[in-house]
Amino acid sequence: MKMIICGKEVESSDKTTINIVNPYTQKIIDTVPNATEKDIDKAVQSAYQTFPAWAKVPLTQKVGLLKNFLDLVDEYAEDLAKTLCLETGKPIAQARAEIGNIRIGFEAFMEKAKHLYGEVIPFGQEAGNENTLQLTLREPIGVVGAIIPFNFPCDLFDQKVAPSLLAGNTVVVKPPHQNPLTLIKLVALLHKAGVPKNVIHVVTGEGAKSGNALACHPLVHKITFTGSTAVGILTYKNAASHLAHISLELGGNDAFIVLKDADLDLAVEEMIWGRMYNNGQVCCASKRFLIQKEVVHTFIEKAKARLSKLVVGDPTKSHTDISCLVTLDAAKKVEAQIEKAIKQGAKLVYGGKRNGAMIEPTILTDIPTTADVATNEEIFGPVVSIIPFDTIEEAIRIANASQYGLCGCVFTKNIDTAFYVVKQLECGGTVINGASFFRSFEMPFGGYKFSGIGTEGVLSTFAEVTKIKTITLKNILK
Repeated sequence: MKMIICGKEVESSDKTTINIVNPYTQKIIDTVPNATEKDIDKAVQSAYQTFPAWAKVPLTQKVGLLKNFLDLVDEYAEDLAKTLCLETGKPIAQARAEIGNIRIGFEAFMEKAKHLYGEVIPFGQEAGNENTLQLTLREPIGVVGAIIPFNFPCDLFDQKVAPSLLAGNTVVVKPPHQNPLTLIKLVALLHKAGVPKNVIHVVTGEGAKSGNALACHPLVHKITFTGSTAVGILTYKNAASHLAHISLELGGNDAFIVLKDADLDLAVEEMIWGRMYNNGQVCCASKRFLIQKEVVHTFIEKAKARLSKLVVGDPTKSHTDISCLVTLDAAKKVEAQIEKAIKQGAKLVYGGKRNGAMIEPTILTDIPTTADVATNEEIFGPVVSIIPFDTIEEAIRIANASQYGLCGCVFTKNIDTAFYVVKQLECGGTVINGASFFRSFEMPFGGYKFSGIGTEGVLSTFAEVTKIKTITLKNILK
């Protein structure tokens, strides 16, 4: 499959390619270009030159084009889901759900865009301005570089591309190098729906090559990036070289706090949802399970029983719950992290084995607070890392000891205690009696500390992809 620049399917200028491997079978399913700096420049230059004309297109017309796109997504939904499943290893039922989210996300941003009003600062709000009226409006920011991760490529495409286009920006999409095929198809559908071909481009390739080139390009006015903290920091530096606006949604090591009065059956079900979904590859997945000592044994036994019921295997089968990680190397990394945690004092009580790119659902317990997984080491796989604690204050200290602050959650039947805990947690999103894996399109999603800068969601993204202009009517009252 080729990348799409100026509406044309093109190879990289140096003819180099990347193999796209089905992580479950380890077979090559396609190749894509490994874009060069020259290729990135061509896409950005085109987006830059097209921006003024696209910015002037009435919102009603933009909405109409995106409605056409959603109809095409519905028409090709099963093909898109199968492509996502094969290139990612995401269970097909979850892939279908992610494709279904495209309509939910795009329609939400379309509705918000139609109600994105300016504000009025009335006469006399400040001494000396008794005869002056001030108006505000939002204008598009320019060329947006959208750098998208492997774990939820379509969901993040929705979050980044829909508001950027509706606000009047042009977009260069950089998909994940491991699984770019579905996003290439989505950009092609946008063109088929009538979005001008120079308004949105998709460039493929390794992040160190094409991603850096996009972030460094002086004509890119905004970078919206989702990925690891290390790469996010580098992207931040590259964008700063030309004062590009930046949004970063980075890593997490979310705390899942279970107090002794919690509904343990509910907590275990939420553990399945919040840790095993997408084979454990979720930025806001619950990763550190802080269980009060009085109930830790019961929680483990219930968790083992529930995990034993999951269907592990071929992601193309509708009944599969858990499949492979996105690459063989990703699975080997998780395997090494499990072994490291055990060396640092953890006890393996369930699973722990790797088979190719597959990692068994795993439970580690009695993890000391000195272990790396207890603070800053994020395990991107189906691993439940249990840290027992005595008091609520101790749980809060452990939760906040991480450099990350994406999301967190607490389970308790005492609502006063629940609100006390979530107020103390140093993170951007909190959940009471549910896993931290919660992200609606509406909410402003983002983290504290090393988990990112800015937020995404219907409530806040338009502020990230626009600029505010104030129009002053000075001394218009006589």
